Amino acid sequence: MIPMSWYLIFSAALFAIGLYGVMARRNAIAILMSVELLLNAVNINLVTFWRYRTPDRSVGLAWAVFVLAVAAAEAAVGLALIISVYRNRDSVIAEELDLLRN
Repeated sequence: MIPMSWYLIFSAALFAIGLYGVMARRNAIAILMSVELLLNAVNINLVTFWRYRTPDRSVGLAWAVFVLAVAAAEAAVGLALIISVYRNRDSVIAEELDLLRN
């Protein structure tokens, strides 16, 4: 059986990669993909704690499915917004997206 710490280390590494991607990338699509990595790291933690702490209850799996649904909705809406901005501005560079400024 794989120890719990291995899952947590993997999840922390995945979260760190996602956080770096959000902070360092300029492309809005790459930022969106990095947010997906962050949410997947959270899901790994949820399933790990469910499996090792309370496997008789399905609360951890329910939360993981909820986070997956939110991630899918976020990806769909975020990609639709990025496509809309690209059609109007011909760019998906996050620093150039100043639609709300005067």
